[in-house]
Amino acid sequence: MEYFFNNEEKQLKEKARTIAETLVKPALHELDEKAEFPIAIVKEMGRQGLLKIFIPAEYGGSGARVMDMCIACEEVARVCAGVATAYAVNALGSGPIVHFANEEQKKKYLPKIATGDLQCAFGLTEAQAGSDVANLQTTARKESGYYILNGVKQFISSGSISDIYVVLASTDRSRGARGISAFIVEKGTPGFSFGKEEIKLGIRASTTTELVFEECKVPKENLMGKEGLGFIYTMRNFDRARPGVGAIALGIAQGAYEAALDFAHRHNLLNSQYIQRVVADMATEVEAARAIVYAAARMIDSGAKNYTKEASFAKLFPSDVAVKITKEAIEVLGPYGLLNEYGVEKMLRDAKITQIYEGTNQIQRAQIALELTKEMGAKEKAKKESG
Repeated sequence: MEYFFNNEEKQLKEKARTIAETLVKPALHELDEKAEFPIAIVKEMGRQGLLKIFIPAEYGGSGARVMDMCIACEEVARVCAGVATAYAVNALGSGPIVHFANEEQKKKYLPKIATGDLQCAFGLTEAQAGSDVANLQTTARKESGYYILNGVKQFISSGSISDIYVVLASTDRSRGARGISAFIVEKGTPGFSFGKEEIKLGIRASTTTELVFEECKVPKENLMGKEGLGFIYTMRNFDRARPGVGAIALGIAQGAYEAALDFAHRHNLLNSQYIQRVVADMATEVEAARAIVYAAARMIDSGAKNYTKEASFAKLFPSDVAVKITKEAIEVLGPYGLLNEYGVEKMLRDAKITQIYEGTNQIQRAQIALELTKEMGAKEKAKKESG
């Protein structure tokens, strides 16, 4: 379908596809087997300007548009979702700095993120605080010009790789979600170390590690925004990041669909009405996922104030589609679909995480329902006031 990309978007799509085909594809099996972070590839993405799209122009970037993030993530994930995740974590990590940090913090970090000289990550999830963000246990107490952090973060993408981290910690446990604050923590800060590195089913090129804080002394200047607003920053950051997860899922689905269609064509399976129906449904569902991702991205970039529901749409539907289509692609390939050399089994392994990270799909459904309830309440209120 035609999405009416402008020249800059077309160039970005072509550049991301070229990088995926020439740099990522030759290395993807080795990266997956060794669970090796693709640092050289991500650095090259920085040199070619693909990290600039996460950063505003005034800090050396090219606009921080959600649409650009989705275009690039889709193209890279079409070849390897692990590399796409390693790349996209920089958007998740830099997002709070872009939108909520003070000017001094922005000038210090954002230009280097734009070039790839600094890798960044987002430190939120804990053993007791995944979907339930308000239940995080990491604490930060104020002491002599510092905040002293204690706690363990779990399942952190690019955990041991990154140079800076936006970390959420409670500065007032008695206030629950309203007592959570956000801090910028640099690698090498005293008391900050890395724990267990996870061995995962999929996206194995994206390193997943514990962050450990033991009396970690973070300068008070590294508090981001105001105390107690960390939960709000997190929710707003996820609203902007979730279409990017949808785009990664979309890329996986596109890659699996292409593999199935190519296999069916080469093996004369397209004469079968069953296979025809399967690939027709796959093509339709991929395009529907693409439409919802791009529509959400355009809405956010338009300056809309509330897009929580649409961001959840853009994460929920494409990730469910990705799992469904990768399974169907394996069935089209038959026993070949189980073989490493055809790549589809990897796509299935990669697809599953898109239903889980950055808010499980169960949470997305709950969020959508909450937004719909709010909308119905607002309509009822307006009706009463007018009549």
